[in-house]
Amino acid sequence: MELTNVPTIRELLDNAPAKHGDRTFIRFIRDEKIVEKKFSEVRADSLAFCRRLRDLLHEKTHVAIISKSCYEYIVCMTGVIVSGNVAVPVAPDAPTEEIAAILNDADAAAVLYEPEFKPRLEELKALCPEVKHTLNLGSGEDFERIYRDYGETSPYAALSDVKTDPTACSLIIYTSGTTGDKKGVMLSGNALVGNMMFKPYSDIVNRRDVILSVLPLYHIFCFVTDYLGPLKNGNELCLNGNMRDLFKNLLIFKPNQMRVVPMLAGALLSRIRAVQAKHPGLSPKEAAALVTGGNLDMMLCGGAYLDPALCRAFDQLGIFLRQGYGMSESGCKITVPDFDTAVDSVGRVMNIVDVRIRGGEVQVDTPCRMIGYYKRPEETAAAFTEDGWLRTGDIGYLGEGRQLFITGRLKNLIILSNGENVSPEGIEKRFTADPLVKEVLVYANGDRIAAEVFPDAEYAEAKGITDVKAALQELTDRLNMTAPPSHIVAELIVRDTPLEKTATGKIIRKRGEEARSKAV
Repeated sequence: MELTNVPTIRELLDNAPAKHGDRTFIRFIRDEKIVEKKFSEVRADSLAFCRRLRDLLHEKTHVAIISKSCYEYIVCMTGVIVSGNVAVPVAPDAPTEEIAAILNDADAAAVLYEPEFKPRLEELKALCPEVKHTLNLGSGEDFERIYRDYGETSPYAALSDVKTDPTACSLIIYTSGTTGDKKGVMLSGNALVGNMMFKPYSDIVNRRDVILSVLPLYHIFCFVTDYLGPLKNGNELCLNGNMRDLFKNLLIFKPNQMRVVPMLAGALLSRIRAVQAKHPGLSPKEAAALVTGGNLDMMLCGGAYLDPALCRAFDQLGIFLRQGYGMSESGCKITVPDFDTAVDSVGRVMNIVDVRIRGGEVQVDTPCRMIGYYKRPEETAAAFTEDGWLRTGDIGYLGEGRQLFITGRLKNLIILSNGENVSPEGIEKRFTADPLVKEVLVYANGDRIAAEVFPDAEYAEAKGITDVKAALQELTDRLNMTAPPSHIVAELIVRDTPLEKTATGKIIRKRGEEARSKAV
Protein backbone atom coordinates (compact mmCIF):
# COMPACT_ATOMS: atom_id res chain seq x y z
CA MET A 1 0.00 0.00 0.00
CA GLU A 2 1.33 3.41 -0.97
CA LEU A 3 0.35 7.00 -0.35
CA THR A 4 -0.74 8.82 -3.50
CA ASN A 5 -1.58 12.49 -4.08
CA VAL A 6 -0.49 13.45 -0.58
CA PRO A 7 0.20 17.17 -0.18
CA THR A 8 3.17 18.33 1.85
CA ILE A 9 2.61 20.35 5.01
CA ARG A 10 3.84 23.38 3.07
CA GLU A 11 1.25 22.72 0.38
CA LEU A 12 -1.49 22.41 3.00
CA LEU A 13 -0.35 25.73 4.42
CA ASP A 14 -0.21 27.41 1.00
CA ASN A 15 -3.54 26.03 -0.21
CA ALA A 16 -5.58 26.68 2.94
CA PRO A 17 -6.31 30.43 2.36
CA ALA A 18 -7.64 29.81 -1.15
CA LYS A 19 -9.47 26.63 -0.19
CA HIS A 20 -11.14 27.89 2.98
CA GLY A 21 -11.51 31.57 2.16
CA ASP A 22 -11.02 34.58 4.39
CA ARG A 23 -12.26 32.77 7.47
CA THR A 24 -10.88 32.49 10.97
CA PHE A 25 -8.73 29.39 11.49
CA ILE A 26 -7.39 29.72 15.04
CA ARG A 27 -8.84 31.50 18.08
CA PHE A 28 -7.21 31.82 21.48
CA ILE A 29 -7.33 34.02 24.56
CA ARG A 30 -4.50 36.39 25.41
CA ASP A 31 -4.63 39.09 28.07
CA GLU A 32 -8.31 38.22 28.64
CA LYS A 33 -9.15 38.99 24.99
CA ILE A 34 -9.99 36.64 22.14
CA VAL A 35 -7.41 36.75 19.36
CA GLU A 36 -8.39 35.49 15.91
CA LYS A 37 -6.04 34.32 13.17
CA LYS A 38 -7.22 33.67 9.62
CA PHE A 39 -5.85 30.85 7.47
CA SER A 40 -3.84 33.43 5.54
CA GLU A 41 -2.38 34.84 8.76
CA VAL A 42 -1.36 31.41 10.07
CA ARG A 43 0.40 30.80 6.76
CA ALA A 44 2.16 34.19 6.84
CA ASP A 45 3.21 33.82 10.49
CA SER A 46 4.51 30.26 10.02
CA LEU A 47 6.55 31.22 6.96
CA ALA A 48 7.94 34.26 8.77
CA PHE A 49 9.15 32.00 11.55
CA CYS A 50 10.58 29.62 8.96
CA ARG A 51 12.67 32.52 7.63
CA ARG A 52 13.70 33.58 11.15
CA LEU A 53 14.85 30.05 11.88
CA ARG A 54 16.85 29.72 8.69
CA ASP A 55 18.47 33.10 9.32
CA LEU A 56 19.45 31.89 12.81
CA LEU A 57 20.64 28.37 12.04
CA HIS A 58 22.13 28.56 8.53
CA GLU A 59 22.05 24.78 8.25
CA LYS A 60 19.50 22.05 8.84
CA THR A 61 19.41 20.63 12.33
CA HIS A 62 17.17 19.20 15.03
CA VAL A 63 15.13 21.81 16.88
CA ALA A 64 13.56 21.03 20.24
CA ILE A 65 10.37 22.85 21.24
CA ILE A 66 9.74 23.00 24.98
CA SER A 67 6.38 24.63 25.48
CA LYS A 68 2.76 24.16 26.38
CA SER A 69 0.15 24.41 23.64
CA CYS A 70 -0.30 27.94 22.34
CA TYR A 71 -0.49 29.80 19.04
CA GLU A 72 3.29 30.34 18.96
CA TYR A 73 3.75 26.60 19.40
CA ILE A 74 1.80 25.95 16.18
CA VAL A 75 3.78 28.63 14.35
CA CYS A 76 7.08 27.19 15.57
CA MET A 77 6.26 23.55 14.80
CA THR A 78 5.07 24.48 11.33
CA GLY A 79 8.00 26.79 10.72
CA VAL A 80 10.53 24.16 11.78
CA ILE A 81 9.04 21.51 9.50
CA VAL A 82 8.58 23.66 6.40
CA SER A 83 12.12 25.04 6.84
CA GLY A 84 13.46 21.55 6.32
CA ASN A 85 14.63 21.15 9.90
CA VAL A 86 13.49 18.37 12.23
CA ALA A 87 11.13 19.24 15.09
CA VAL A 88 11.55 17.54 18.47
CA PRO A 89 8.54 18.36 20.69
CA VAL A 90 9.12 18.00 24.43
CA ALA A 91 6.77 18.26 27.42
CA PRO A 92 7.76 21.39 29.38
CA ASP A 93 6.67 20.03 32.75
CA ALA A 94 9.00 17.02 32.62
CA PRO A 95 12.02 17.04 34.96
CA THR A 96 15.02 18.90 33.56
CA GLU A 97 17.15 15.74 33.58
CA GLU A 98 14.52 13.91 31.53
CA ILE A 99 14.30 16.77 29.02
CA ALA A 100 18.09 16.83 28.76
CA ALA A 101 18.16 13.10 28.08
CA ILE A 102 15.69 13.56 25.23
CA LEU A 103 17.61 16.50 23.74
CA ASN A 104 20.90 14.63 23.90
CA ASP A 105 19.40 11.49 22.41
CA ALA A 106 17.78 13.54 19.62
CA ASP A 107 21.00 15.50 18.87
CA ALA A 108 19.11 18.77 19.24
CA ALA A 109 21.27 21.78 18.39
CA ALA A 110 18.59 24.42 18.98
CA VAL A 111 15.93 24.90 21.64
CA LEU A 112 12.76 26.98 21.44
CA TYR A 113 11.35 27.39 24.93
CA GLU A 114 8.39 29.01 26.63
CA PRO A 115 9.08 31.93 29.00
CA GLU A 116 8.14 29.83 32.06
CA PHE A 117 11.03 27.49 31.26
CA LYS A 118 13.68 30.23 31.38
CA PRO A 119 14.72 29.63 35.05
CA ARG A 120 15.68 26.07 34.07
CA LEU A 121 17.47 26.99 30.85
CA GLU A 122 21.01 27.29 32.22
CA GLU A 123 20.71 23.95 33.97
CA LEU A 124 19.49 22.39 30.72
CA LYS A 125 22.31 23.91 28.68
CA ALA A 126 24.85 22.56 31.15
CA LEU A 127 23.41 19.10 30.62
CA CYS A 128 23.21 19.48 26.81
CA PRO A 129 26.59 20.65 25.45
CA GLU A 130 25.47 20.17 21.82
CA VAL A 131 22.77 22.84 22.11
CA LYS A 132 24.16 25.91 20.32
CA HIS A 133 21.07 28.10 19.91
CA THR A 134 18.20 28.98 22.23
CA LEU A 135 15.20 31.15 21.49
CA ASN A 136 12.61 32.34 24.00
CA LEU A 137 9.13 32.07 22.56
CA GLY A 138 8.45 35.20 24.55
CA SER A 139 5.26 37.17 24.35
CA GLY A 140 2.97 37.80 21.44
CA GLU A 141 4.70 41.15 20.95
CA ASP A 142 8.06 39.42 20.38
CA PHE A 143 6.52 37.27 17.70
CA GLU A 144 4.78 40.22 16.09
CA ARG A 145 8.26 41.59 15.43
CA ILE A 146 9.26 38.30 13.80
CA TYR A 147 6.14 38.36 11.63
CA ARG A 148 6.96 41.91 10.57
CA ASP A 149 10.74 41.68 10.18
CA TYR A 150 10.64 38.34 8.35
CA GLY A 151 7.48 38.90 6.31
CA GLU A 152 6.95 38.21 2.62
CA THR A 153 8.16 41.70 1.63
CA SER A 154 11.23 41.64 3.88
CA PRO A 155 14.83 41.10 2.69
CA TYR A 156 14.55 37.58 4.11
CA ALA A 157 11.59 36.55 1.94
CA ALA A 158 13.59 34.07 -0.17
CA LEU A 159 14.58 32.08 2.95
CA SER A 160 11.19 30.35 2.92
CA ASP A 161 11.74 29.02 -0.62
CA VAL A 162 12.77 25.62 0.65
CA LYS A 163 12.32 22.31 -1.09
CA THR A 164 11.93 19.50 1.39
CA ASP A 165 11.82 15.75 0.92
CA PRO A 166 8.35 14.61 2.13
CA THR A 167 9.72 11.11 2.77
CA ALA A 168 12.56 12.34 5.00
CA CYS A 169 12.30 12.69 8.77
CA SER A 170 10.53 15.90 9.76
CA LEU A 171 9.58 15.06 13.33
CA ILE A 172 11.09 13.03 16.16
CA ILE A 173 8.48 12.41 18.80
CA TYR A 174 9.33 10.51 21.94
CA THR A 175 7.08 7.72 23.14
CA SER A 176 5.21 8.31 26.37
CA GLY A 177 7.26 5.76 28.30
CA THR A 178 4.56 3.96 30.29
CA THR A 179 7.23 1.42 31.21
CA GLY A 180 10.06 3.94 31.47
CA ASP A 181 11.68 3.45 28.05
CA LYS A 182 11.40 6.55 25.84
CA LYS A 183 12.36 6.17 22.19
CA GLY A 184 12.46 8.79 19.44
CA VAL A 185 9.97 7.92 16.70
CA MET A 186 11.03 9.37 13.33
CA LEU A 187 8.09 10.44 11.16
CA SER A 188 8.11 11.89 7.66
CA GLY A 189 5.92 14.70 6.41
CA ASN A 190 4.11 12.15 4.25
CA ALA A 191 3.29 10.08 7.32
CA LEU A 192 1.87 13.07 9.18
CA VAL A 193 -0.31 14.31 6.33
CA GLY A 194 -1.11 10.84 5.03
CA ASN A 195 -2.89 10.12 8.29
CA MET A 196 -5.55 12.62 7.19
CA MET A 197 -6.03 11.10 3.74
CA PHE A 198 -8.64 8.44 4.36
CA LYS A 199 -12.38 8.17 3.72
CA PRO A 200 -13.76 7.45 7.20
CA TYR A 201 -12.25 10.71 8.42
CA SER A 202 -14.56 12.70 6.13
CA ASP A 203 -17.59 10.66 7.17
CA ILE A 204 -17.34 11.54 10.84
CA VAL A 205 -15.42 14.77 11.34
CA ASN A 206 -15.42 16.64 8.05
CA ARG A 207 -18.05 19.07 9.24
CA ARG A 208 -16.82 22.63 9.41
CA ASP A 209 -17.15 22.54 13.16
CA VAL A 210 -15.56 24.52 15.93
CA ILE A 211 -12.96 22.32 17.62
CA LEU A 212 -11.61 23.03 21.09
CA SER A 213 -8.04 21.76 21.38
CA VAL A 214 -7.36 20.68 24.96
CA LEU A 215 -4.62 18.03 24.64
CA PRO A 216 -0.89 18.86 24.46
CA LEU A 217 0.30 19.64 20.94
CA TYR A 218 3.59 17.93 21.76
CA HIS A 219 1.75 14.60 21.41
CA ILE A 220 1.19 13.15 17.95
CA PHE A 221 -2.55 12.56 18.42
CA CYS A 222 -3.19 16.24 19.09
CA PHE A 223 -0.78 17.64 16.49
CA VAL A 224 -2.25 15.54 13.69
CA THR A 225 -5.94 15.63 14.57
CA ASP A 226 -6.24 19.09 16.16
CA TYR A 227 -3.95 20.99 13.79
CA LEU A 228 -3.20 19.23 10.51
CA GLY A 229 -6.77 17.92 10.20
CA PRO A 230 -8.44 21.34 10.59
CA LEU A 231 -5.78 22.92 8.35
CA LYS A 232 -6.81 20.47 5.63
CA ASN A 233 -10.56 20.43 6.25
CA GLY A 234 -11.25 24.04 7.21
CA ASN A 235 -12.37 23.67 10.82
CA GLU A 236 -12.13 26.53 13.27
CA LEU A 237 -9.62 25.62 15.96
CA CYS A 238 -9.84 27.12 19.44
CA LEU A 239 -6.88 26.70 21.77
CA ASN A 240 -7.76 25.94 25.38
CA GLY A 241 -4.35 26.82 26.84
CA ASN A 242 -4.16 25.95 30.53
CA MET A 243 -6.24 22.93 31.57
CA ARG A 244 -7.60 24.82 34.57
CA ASP A 245 -9.42 27.11 32.11
CA LEU A 246 -11.24 24.28 30.32
CA PHE A 247 -14.71 24.79 31.74
CA LYS A 248 -14.49 28.55 31.28
CA ASN A 249 -13.32 28.16 27.68
CA LEU A 250 -16.06 25.67 26.84
CA LEU A 251 -18.56 28.43 27.56
CA ILE A 252 -16.55 31.03 25.65
CA PHE A 253 -15.84 29.06 22.47
CA LYS A 254 -18.91 26.76 22.48
CA PRO A 255 -17.21 24.00 20.46
CA ASN A 256 -18.89 21.21 18.52
CA GLN A 257 -15.95 18.80 18.89
CA MET A 258 -13.10 17.92 21.20
CA ARG A 259 -10.33 15.33 21.18
CA VAL A 260 -9.95 13.91 24.67
CA VAL A 261 -8.31 11.21 26.76
CA PRO A 262 -10.52 9.06 29.06
CA MET A 263 -9.43 10.93 32.18
CA LEU A 264 -10.65 14.22 30.67
CA ALA A 265 -13.95 12.71 29.52
CA GLY A 266 -14.51 11.41 33.04
CA ALA A 267 -13.82 14.84 34.55
CA LEU A 268 -16.30 16.44 32.15
CA LEU A 269 -19.01 13.92 33.05
CA SER A 270 -18.41 14.53 36.75
CA ARG A 271 -18.85 18.28 36.25
CA ILE A 272 -22.10 17.74 34.33
CA ARG A 273 -23.46 15.45 37.04
CA ALA A 274 -22.48 17.96 39.72
CA VAL A 275 -24.43 20.69 37.90
CA GLN A 276 -27.45 18.42 37.60
CA ALA A 277 -27.27 17.54 41.29
CA LYS A 278 -27.17 21.24 42.16
CA HIS A 279 -30.08 22.02 39.84
CA PRO A 280 -32.35 18.93 39.98
CA GLY A 281 -34.94 20.62 37.77
CA LEU A 282 -32.59 20.41 34.79
CA SER A 283 -32.63 17.50 32.40
CA PRO A 284 -29.29 15.71 31.81
CA LYS A 285 -28.95 17.38 28.40
CA GLU A 286 -29.70 20.80 29.87
CA ALA A 287 -27.05 20.28 32.55
CA ALA A 288 -24.57 19.22 29.85
CA ALA A 289 -25.33 22.36 27.84
CA LEU A 290 -24.57 24.55 30.87
CA VAL A 291 -21.14 22.93 31.16
CA THR A 292 -20.18 22.51 27.49
CA GLY A 293 -21.66 25.66 25.93
CA GLY A 294 -24.56 23.88 24.25
CA ASN A 295 -22.98 22.85 20.94
CA LEU A 296 -20.73 19.93 21.91
CA ASP A 297 -21.98 16.74 20.29
CA MET A 298 -18.78 14.82 19.48
CA MET A 299 -15.71 13.76 21.42
CA LEU A 300 -13.11 11.45 19.91
CA CYS A 301 -10.96 9.71 22.48
CA GLY A 302 -7.50 8.18 22.41
CA GLY A 303 -4.43 7.56 24.50
CA ALA A 304 -5.78 4.97 26.94
CA TYR A 305 -8.60 2.50 27.57
CA LEU A 306 -12.06 4.09 27.38
CA ASP A 307 -14.72 2.49 29.58
CA PRO A 308 -17.84 1.70 27.46
CA ALA A 309 -19.96 2.88 30.41
CA LEU A 310 -18.55 6.36 29.84
CA CYS A 311 -19.62 6.22 26.18
CA ARG A 312 -23.14 5.20 27.16
CA ALA A 313 -23.35 7.96 29.77
CA PHE A 314 -22.47 10.60 27.15
CA ASP A 315 -24.92 9.02 24.69
CA GLN A 316 -27.65 9.93 27.19
CA LEU A 317 -26.43 13.53 27.06
CA GLY A 318 -26.56 13.69 23.25
CA ILE A 319 -22.75 13.70 23.02
CA PHE A 320 -21.07 11.08 20.84
CA LEU A 321 -17.99 9.70 22.62
CA ARG A 322 -16.02 6.87 21.06
CA GLN A 323 -12.39 5.87 20.94
CA GLY A 324 -9.95 5.51 18.11
CA TYR A 325 -6.67 3.63 18.22
CA GLY A 326 -3.16 4.42 17.12
CA MET A 327 0.42 4.90 18.14
CA SER A 328 3.27 7.24 17.30
CA GLU A 329 4.97 4.47 15.35
CA SER A 330 1.99 4.17 12.98
CA GLY A 331 1.99 7.90 12.24
CA CYS A 332 -0.86 8.40 14.72
CA LYS A 333 -4.14 6.67 13.82
CA ILE A 334 -4.86 3.05 12.93
CA THR A 335 -8.62 3.08 13.50
CA VAL A 336 -11.33 5.74 13.65
CA PRO A 337 -14.79 5.33 15.21
CA ASP A 338 -18.03 6.03 13.42
CA PHE A 339 -21.63 6.24 14.56
CA ASP A 340 -22.17 2.50 14.10
CA THR A 341 -19.10 1.12 15.90
CA ALA A 342 -19.57 -0.82 19.11
CA VAL A 343 -18.84 1.05 22.33
CA ASP A 344 -16.23 -1.52 23.35
CA SER A 345 -14.35 -1.42 20.04
CA VAL A 346 -11.61 1.06 19.21
CA GLY A 347 -13.15 1.95 15.87
CA ARG A 348 -12.79 0.68 12.31
CA VAL A 349 -9.49 0.10 10.58
CA MET A 350 -8.80 2.98 8.18
CA ASN A 351 -8.70 2.33 4.46
CA ILE A 352 -4.99 3.16 4.28
CA VAL A 353 -4.19 0.59 6.96
CA ASP A 354 -4.14 -3.22 6.95
CA VAL A 355 -4.41 -5.09 10.25
CA ARG A 356 -3.73 -8.73 10.98
CA ILE A 357 -3.61 -10.78 14.18
CA ARG A 358 -0.59 -13.02 14.73
CA GLY A 359 -0.17 -14.91 17.99
CA GLY A 360 -2.85 -12.67 19.47
CA GLU A 361 -0.86 -9.51 18.60
CA VAL A 362 -2.32 -6.73 16.48
CA GLN A 363 0.08 -6.08 13.58
CA VAL A 364 -0.22 -3.17 11.17
CA ASP A 365 0.82 -2.35 7.63
CA THR A 366 0.48 1.32 6.73
CA PRO A 367 2.42 3.77 4.54
CA CYS A 368 2.20 6.25 7.42
CA ARG A 369 4.40 4.14 9.67
CA MET A 370 7.57 5.47 11.22
CA ILE A 371 10.93 5.57 9.50
CA GLY A 372 12.30 3.97 12.65
CA TYR A 373 13.53 4.78 16.14
CA TYR A 374 16.22 7.45 16.08
CA LYS A 375 19.70 5.91 16.46
CA ARG A 376 18.21 2.57 17.53
CA PRO A 377 18.52 0.15 14.60
CA GLU A 378 18.15 -2.97 16.71
CA GLU A 379 14.99 -1.72 18.39
CA THR A 380 13.68 -0.56 15.01
CA ALA A 381 14.21 -4.04 13.58
CA ALA A 382 12.47 -5.56 16.58
CA ALA A 383 9.46 -3.29 16.02
CA PHE A 384 8.72 -4.98 12.68
CA THR A 385 8.06 -8.54 11.62
CA GLU A 386 10.28 -10.23 9.05
CA ASP A 387 7.77 -9.35 6.32
CA GLY A 388 7.59 -5.68 7.37
CA TRP A 389 4.45 -5.40 9.52
CA LEU A 390 4.56 -3.09 12.53
CA ARG A 391 4.22 -4.86 15.86
CA THR A 392 1.83 -2.87 18.04
CA GLY A 393 2.45 -4.95 21.17
CA ASP A 394 -1.33 -4.96 21.76
CA ILE A 395 -3.49 -8.05 22.06
CA GLY A 396 -6.76 -7.93 20.21
CA TYR A 397 -9.05 -9.24 17.50
CA LEU A 398 -10.91 -8.03 14.42
CA GLY A 399 -14.69 -8.02 14.45
CA GLU A 400 -17.43 -7.36 11.94
CA GLY A 401 -16.87 -4.51 9.50
CA ARG A 402 -13.15 -4.21 10.29
CA GLN A 403 -13.86 -3.16 13.86
CA LEU A 404 -10.86 -3.65 16.11
CA PHE A 405 -11.06 -4.77 19.73
CA ILE A 406 -8.07 -4.42 22.08
CA THR A 407 -7.88 -6.73 25.08
CA GLY A 408 -4.42 -6.08 26.53
CA ARG A 409 -0.70 -5.55 26.03
CA LEU A 410 1.74 -8.33 25.25
CA LYS A 411 4.45 -6.88 27.47
CA ASN A 412 1.99 -6.58 30.36
CA LEU A 413 1.04 -10.26 30.28
CA ILE A 414 1.41 -11.96 33.61
CA ILE A 415 3.02 -15.37 33.12
CA LEU A 416 2.42 -17.58 36.12
CA SER A 417 4.65 -20.46 37.16
CA ASN A 418 2.09 -22.96 35.83
CA GLY A 419 2.42 -21.43 32.36
CA GLU A 420 -0.88 -19.51 32.43
CA ASN A 421 -0.89 -16.15 30.62
CA VAL A 422 -3.03 -13.50 32.28
CA SER A 423 -3.87 -10.11 30.73
CA PRO A 424 -3.99 -7.56 33.58
CA GLU A 425 -6.15 -5.22 31.51
CA GLY A 426 -9.00 -7.73 31.54
CA ILE A 427 -8.97 -7.83 35.33
CA GLU A 428 -8.69 -4.04 35.50
CA LYS A 429 -11.80 -3.61 33.35
CA ARG A 430 -13.80 -5.74 35.80
CA PHE A 431 -12.66 -3.52 38.68
CA THR A 432 -13.40 -0.22 36.92
CA ALA A 433 -16.95 -1.36 36.19
CA ASP A 434 -17.61 -0.60 39.87
CA PRO A 435 -18.00 3.17 40.52
CA LEU A 436 -16.07 2.91 43.80
CA VAL A 437 -12.92 2.22 41.77
CA LYS A 438 -11.45 5.38 40.27
CA GLU A 439 -8.12 3.89 39.15
CA VAL A 440 -6.67 0.40 39.24
CA LEU A 441 -3.41 -1.29 38.30
CA VAL A 442 -3.03 -5.07 38.20
CA TYR A 443 0.40 -6.70 38.14
CA ALA A 444 2.34 -9.77 39.26
CA ASN A 445 3.92 -9.79 42.70
CA GLY A 446 5.94 -12.97 42.58
CA ASP A 447 3.48 -15.69 41.58
CA ARG A 448 0.52 -13.77 42.98
CA ILE A 449 -1.74 -11.29 41.20
CA ALA A 450 -2.03 -7.95 42.97
CA ALA A 451 -4.49 -5.14 42.36
CA GLU A 452 -3.62 -1.62 43.40
CA VAL A 453 -6.74 0.55 43.69
CA PHE A 454 -7.28 4.29 44.11
CA PRO A 455 -10.92 4.69 45.24
CA ASP A 456 -13.41 7.38 44.27
CA ALA A 457 -13.76 9.27 47.56
CA GLU A 458 -16.66 11.42 46.33
CA TYR A 459 -18.65 8.35 45.34
CA ALA A 460 -17.90 6.67 48.67
CA GLU A 461 -19.08 9.75 50.57
CA ALA A 462 -22.23 10.06 48.49
CA LYS A 463 -23.09 6.40 49.14
CA GLY A 464 -22.23 6.54 52.83
CA ILE A 465 -19.33 4.10 52.55
CA THR A 466 -17.21 4.72 55.65
CA ASP A 467 -14.84 1.73 55.43
CA VAL A 468 -13.58 2.04 51.86
CA LYS A 469 -10.90 -0.62 52.25
CA ALA A 470 -13.43 -3.17 53.46
CA ALA A 471 -15.77 -2.29 50.59
CA LEU A 472 -12.97 -2.77 48.07
CA GLN A 473 -12.01 -6.09 49.64
CA GLU A 474 -15.64 -7.18 49.36
CA LEU A 475 -15.59 -6.18 45.68
CA THR A 476 -12.36 -8.14 45.15
CA ASP A 477 -13.81 -11.23 46.81
CA ARG A 478 -16.94 -10.94 44.66
CA LEU A 479 -14.91 -10.68 41.44
CA ASN A 480 -12.72 -13.60 42.49
CA MET A 481 -15.79 -15.81 42.89
CA THR A 482 -16.50 -15.67 39.14
CA ALA A 483 -12.89 -15.48 37.93
CA PRO A 484 -10.85 -18.38 36.54
CA PRO A 485 -8.25 -19.66 39.02
CA SER A 486 -5.46 -17.95 37.07
CA HIS A 487 -7.23 -14.56 37.35
CA ILE A 488 -7.83 -14.52 41.10
CA VAL A 489 -6.51 -11.36 42.78
CA ALA A 490 -4.62 -12.55 45.84
CA GLU A 491 -3.50 -9.15 47.10
CA LEU A 492 -5.39 -5.87 47.33
CA ILE A 493 -3.51 -2.61 47.86
CA VAL A 494 -5.59 0.51 48.52
CA ARG A 495 -3.96 3.85 47.72
CA ASP A 496 -4.58 7.28 49.16
CA THR A 497 -3.04 9.01 46.12
CA PRO A 498 -3.69 8.60 42.37
CA LEU A 499 -1.53 6.28 40.30
CA GLU A 500 1.41 7.83 38.49
CA LYS A 501 0.59 8.74 34.90
CA THR A 502 2.14 10.04 31.70
CA ALA A 503 1.17 13.44 30.29
CA THR A 504 -1.64 11.81 28.26
CA GLY A 505 -3.17 10.15 31.31
CA LYS A 506 -1.77 6.65 30.79
CA ILE A 507 -1.02 4.84 34.01
CA ILE A 508 2.67 4.03 34.33
CA ARG A 509 2.99 0.33 35.01
CA LYS A 510 5.10 -0.90 37.91
CA ARG A 511 6.02 -4.28 39.27
CA GLY A 512 6.05 -5.98 42.66
CA GLU A 513 7.30 -4.08 45.68
CA GLU A 514 7.81 -0.89 43.65
CA ALA A 515 4.04 -0.48 43.49
CA ARG A 516 3.60 -0.55 47.27
CA SER A 517 5.29 2.75 48.05
CA LYS A 518 2.12 4.84 48.12
CA ALA A 519 -0.33 2.27 49.41
CA VAL A 520 -2.47 2.81 52.49
